[in-house]
Amino acid sequence: MTSAIIAPSILAADFANLKNDIELIQNSEAEWVHVDVMDGVFVPNISFGFPILKAVKKNTTKFIDVHLMIVKPERYIEQFVKDGANGISVHYEGNLHIHSLLSQIRNAGAKAGLVLNPHTPVHVIKDVLHLIDTLLIMSVNPGFGGQKFIPETIARVKEAAQIIKEKGTSTIIQVDGGINAENATSLFNAGATCLVAGSAVFKSNNPLEYIAQLKACKK
Repeated sequence: MTSAIIAPSILAADFANLKNDIELIQNSEAEWVHVDVMDGVFVPNISFGFPILKAVKKNTTKFIDVHLMIVKPERYIEQFVKDGANGISVHYEGNLHIHSLLSQIRNAGAKAGLVLNPHTPVHVIKDVLHLIDTLLIMSVNPGFGGQKFIPETIARVKEAAQIIKEKGTSTIIQVDGGINAENATSLFNAGATCLVAGSAVFKSNNPLEYIAQLKACKK
């Protein structure tokens, strides 16, 4: 059985003490660091870009998982890889040439991820699944942290897991949005391997223990 991957999102970190929170992830059982990049156009929020990514890379040896919520991401793929991204996920929505974009990410030397918003049918992955290293299923509408988990996500994860099984790929199913210890077990049981958790981790009394608790939800 594939072990659980926990990817704390630094969108929920203390930006005044970002180095400390990155070091916290570095010293935890989490395998990935999740970096949300927003441009204020694709989603109604602005987060951070290359300087923050460089700072993350400088302070961790973990897999750096970059989630691009920006228009025309193809303009910046190579730069994100150069500045430390190990994996880059782009949205199905708003990008016309998904096959080309996923290929670009892989050719740049990173793992390629495809993101599906809550309203997007899961079956759209079928024709490009061989290019998807990570399928990120959003369990909230993208743009802001701290949102409530959409319960229908569990059925979507099951559907994705079935498609991946039928196609015979090694695609990782990742879920992002409202993740906590209450819904983690159900998501893992449905077929998820990687959970992105922001507010639940950084607002807990003991983030290190909470990360370990999330990992333990995968039986």
